Amino acid sequence: MSFTIITLIPSLQNTNGDAENAAVLAARARWAGHEASVVAVETPADLPEQVDAVVLGSGSDSSLDAARAALLPFHDDLRRWGTEGVPILSVGTGWELLSWGIELANGHVVEGLGILPGRAVTGDGERRIGDLVIRSPRFGRLVGFENHARDYLQAEASPLGRTQAGAGNGRGSGQEGVVMGNVFGTHLHGPVLAKNPAFADALLTEMAGRAGVAYAPGAQAAEVDGYAHAARSSQLRAAGLDTD
Repeated sequence: MSFTIITLIPSLQNTNGDAENAAVLAARARWAGHEASVVAVETPADLPEQVDAVVLGSGSDSSLDAARAALLPFHDDLRRWGTEGVPILSVGTGWELLSWGIELANGHVVEGLGILPGRAVTGDGERRIGDLVIRSPRFGRLVGFENHARDYLQAEASPLGRTQAGAGNGRGSGQEGVVMGNVFGTHLHGPVLAKNPAFADALLTEMAGRAGVAYAPGAQAAEVDGYAHAARSSQLRAAGLDTD
């Protein structure tokens, strides 16, 4: 089986390397014996015929308007992919751009694409920076690093998980991220799929299932996952939590 993973507008949305989550999916698919490619998509003309997963990384606030304008031509595609169950991973401002809207501290509002419920709103003035650990009902414990100035509201019915360390969505919600089917929004930087192999494998299982084939992690994944486990353990200890 051959999989195609796309990264949307990585020229604007890869500030923290989160677009490289696509490379994680492709590598793990290859280790499992499948062919896989990553396609950078800046305009609709770049779209491949087949899309098995979508990654939208995080960008800077200064480019939010430009990023929204670049994403707008993909609105119908994103709707269709979400309806069809194509895994879509959005991180940081990439997630916020898929929401109902983004409220900036200067009063400017960037209208979101309305793919995911909720909206990003100004916080208390303190930037949320540090370790972020959550417990997800679908993926177990997820670790990463958060770096955001906004809170996220109206995602209470569908969070990615509950926070064990860090602010997550903020406003005392005790929650992090948002999920709608196979569309995910999160503050977890890392890239999140490199630090959390179970999350990556769950997305690959969805991809394989849609294609009518099986997915099982390859032998090389076990070696790489050992490095991920060590990094996770170090981060969990630093956050004052028990290791896996």
